[in-house]
Amino acid sequence: MRAVLQRVDGAQVEVDGEVIGSVEGEGVLALVGVTHDDGPAQAATIARKICELRILDGERSVVDSGAQVLVVSQFTLYGDARKGRRPSWSAAAPGPVAEPLVEAVVEAIRERGVTASTGRFGAMMRVGLVNDGPFTILVEA
Repeated sequence: MRAVLQRVDGAQVEVDGEVIGSVEGEGVLALVGVTHDDGPAQAATIARKICELRILDGERSVVDSGAQVLVVSQFTLYGDARKGRRPSWSAAAPGPVAEPLVEAVVEAIRERGVTASTGRFGAMMRVGLVNDGPFTILVEA
């Protein structure tokens, strides 16, 4: 499992023109991808990293600051473009495997008392953000 974490000063995700998840002010946008051998342990590790990494201003974490998190599923994080002109998606887990694990990440974040919103799994989403810094980091479990 991998996640791209972006420190934001506001972010939102829209489906069919409707905002379905957002971060108001300081927070983290987490783009989360799942591969075939991921399970609950990887979901727990990614959630812990999202909540505890000291990546917000002043070397604070989401938990320290009370910041919000927006989690968006992103199968393209496992795209392989080493050959040819068309990426391969074979390393990305299929929806029935990936969706419950992305949901497990969100639930583990919420269990830590963090406000977390989400996109819609499998939907065409428009994600908007103000990258604060800019600051972007890749984490893997």
